[in-house]
This record gives sequence, C-alpha cells and structure tokens, in this order.
Amino acid sequence: MIRPSSRAELCPSRSDSLSAANVTLDPDTAHPYLIVSADRKSVRRGDTWQDLPNNPERFDTELCVLGCEGFTSGRHYWEIERKEGEVCIVGVARESVSRKGDIDFNPERGIWAVLCNADRYWALTSPDELSPLSLRQAPRRIRVYLDYEPGQVAFFDAGTGDWIFTFPPASFAGERIRPLFSGPLLFIPLPSPPGPCA
Repeated sequence: MIRPSSRAELCPSRSDSLSAANVTLDPDTAHPYLIVSADRKSVRRGDTWQDLPNNPERFDTELCVLGCEGFTSGRHYWEIERKEGEVCIVGVARESVSRKGDIDFNPERGIWAVLCNADRYWALTSPDELSPLSLRQAPRRIRVYLDYEPGQVAFFDAGTGDWIFTFPPASFAGERIRPLFSGPLLFIPLPSPPGPCA
C-alpha cells in the first residue's frame, strides 16, 4: 500500500498547470441499466434494462460508464459526489478497456479505481484481492487526479483535502485515458483548480 507521504509526489516542481476537467458522461458507453442525465453530469441506476444499441463502446455486463473526455498528456482533476449508502467505483480506464462480459477492475486490465461501499473504501489493485483503505472518515465527495506523463492516478477527499490512495506509477504509452464510473454519481462544478498542495 502506498504511504500518505505519496501526497508530496503530486506537487513536483514543474511548469505545466493542473487543469480542472469538465467531465461529462458518454451515454454510448453506459450499461443499459444506467440512466445518464440530459446534461450528462449525473448517472443513476434504473429499474429496467433500456433498449439501447449493443454498440462496441457499451458496457454490457458491468454497470459502468466512461467520461466523454480522454487525456493523452498533462495534469487533470475532477470531483464527484456519490449517493450516500450506495456502492460505486470511481477512477480511470484505458480507451482499450474491455466493455463486454465480466471485467477485472485493476491496473493489469487497464483500470485504476477505488471502490466505495457505505463508509468503507478499497483500492482495486489486483485481480485476487481488494486493498482496504484506512480513512478518518468516509468521503462523500471524491477528487480524482490524473498526471499523465508519470502515469500517476490519485484520490482525495474533496471536502477535507485528505489523501485517500495513490496507485504506483503506470505506463500509459500514449493511450487515451478516460474517467470511469460505476454507481449513482453527480459531478461537482469546478471553477478553478485548488491543487492538493495548498
């Protein structure tokens, strides 16, 4: 497990800026049980399977949806608010991530994400186990950071700024990286980047 000191690694002396990403959801990727809002800023689980095209981009087994935005460079962040008491997964995925059938949520399969269930959190680090996270309190708002060049993905409590988890550096190898979500979520408007080092 990565130590809290990893927070400092998000603050290198670099000239490139941290960008607040205006993430919207891509309905063409949404599982048929997921209902994406008209403004594409929230998603909820429906009661019935929607009659949607089974296009190659759509998840057909896992209740997931991708963000429309994809990143191939730079430093970006976005924030979501999860519905209290609901299970959700928040993170990023390679453009090439599998959309059909059962999916392993871990970096080996192109997904860097955390799982939230009520007041408990886990990092999805490997196919065989979940890494439980010890937090002072269960965040309702989560900030996701992506630093593309060093391959860094990190998570913070958006309310307190407390560090949640940082994945070991990855090699994205020029591939487009997109926000990944599962569960009832709402995006938080971000007027300007606060940065995790203030």
